[in-house]
Amino acid sequence: MSPSRTTVEDEFGAPSECWCCGRTDDPTRMVHLGNHPEVALCRSCARWAAKQAWEIDDRSNSGPLVLARGAVRNVRRAVVDREWHRSRLFGGPLRWIGRRLP
Repeated sequence: MSPSRTTVEDEFGAPSECWCCGRTDDPTRMVHLGNHPEVALCRSCARWAAKQAWEIDDRSNSGPLVLARGAVRNVRRAVVDREWHRSRLFGGPLRWIGRRLP
């Protein structure tokens, strides 16, 4: 007797589409929500969602780390407003740093 495949298992066999930006990728390289495995986020959208969650948490917290994360957010906004992240000279390093900061 062979095991039968469920709908969720069949869904993960084909490329998944990010619910945020629409990018398609291998389902094993995407973030799936625990109770809703049909919802998938690409890694960059998952990083964005995590940063948004930190910002929401920081609204009700205080302390030196909250202030530091706020300063990083302000610098990030200034970089994006000036479009330095698109610069041929500084863009790559700025995007690399941005992916690793809260």
